[in-house]
Amino acid sequence: MSVAEWFSERLPVRGSDLRELTNEPVPNHLRRWWYALGGTPAYLFVVQIVTGILLAFYYQPSAETAYESVRYITEQAHFGWYVRSVHKWGATLMVAAVILHQMRVYFTGAYRKPREINWMVGMCMLVCTLLIGFTGYALVYEQLSYWGATVAANIADTVPIAGPWIKQFLLAGDTYNARTLSRFFVLHAAVMPALMILLIIIHIAIIRLQGVTEFHFEDEKSGEPDHFNFFPDHLMTEIIMGLILMVLLSVLATVLPATMGPVADPLNTPEVIKPEWFLYVTFRWLKLFSITTAVLSMGFIVFTFFLWPFIDAWVRRRWPKSEFSVYVGILGVLAIIGLTVWEGAVAH
Repeated sequence: MSVAEWFSERLPVRGSDLRELTNEPVPNHLRRWWYALGGTPAYLFVVQIVTGILLAFYYQPSAETAYESVRYITEQAHFGWYVRSVHKWGATLMVAAVILHQMRVYFTGAYRKPREINWMVGMCMLVCTLLIGFTGYALVYEQLSYWGATVAANIADTVPIAGPWIKQFLLAGDTYNARTLSRFFVLHAAVMPALMILLIIIHIAIIRLQGVTEFHFEDEKSGEPDHFNFFPDHLMTEIIMGLILMVLLSVLATVLPATMGPVADPLNTPEVIKPEWFLYVTFRWLKLFSITTAVLSMGFIVFTFFLWPFIDAWVRRRWPKSEFSVYVGILGVLAIIGLTVWEGAVAH
């Protein structure tokens, strides 16, 4: 009996059955990278899981050992510097990819009926991605990461009603203490990734049920099929994108590797606290207003974008030809870029 016959007898699934199951027609517009951005953060998330597991073999989440364990990974462990650098740059690219994907969905109106729920799931994934990045930033136990976590917890404390509870949940107490790093580690390495996996499953399930929003372009040839096969055409496209991302990550990790800053000093507050780049907007916004005004306004903005499909539907019912959503989106993008550049230009 051949190996193929042995497996066929125990797993009676033919290759043609698998091709039929996975070979769902894919709209032609997904040949364009801008419209197929969803696969990019998914690939980077897998990279983060793999490199995170490798780093977890050496990382020790306590105030006494965290910094030295990261130093050991960076300076002594075989290829530790490379794994840590890939993890760092993978996080940066993943945040950027999720933001770009959400922007693409917004500006193409792909959040409209009947896809409102998936838009809100996508917003949850964006918030989850930012929280994973923030908790990972705090684990190094450098001076800036320590004080960044402290400031973030104090900001959370100003949230009405739930603020004190959120702060105690993050810090495992009223202030940064011996249990804080282990709390951040559990959030970063277990809770948030598990939540992200659940959100991805829900996101993909809804896409499978509804299908993707289809777009057509003027440069499409007449008579050309509207769809192409998922396997092998789209799968090969995704594999090529993954290989390009891997090369890019390797180049960034080699040319701009992760380094070590000064160890955390609870008795010495730095003059300027520098967050990760994706939090520049938040920090600059906090500097423009009082803490309460800034927190409440940011919460309102985030809540508004969660419900944007319904706001947009209300506007379109009254003014069918209105480009209100596009103008709001352009204003939002310019504000994000402006605040990010402004905060990034500050000497740190």
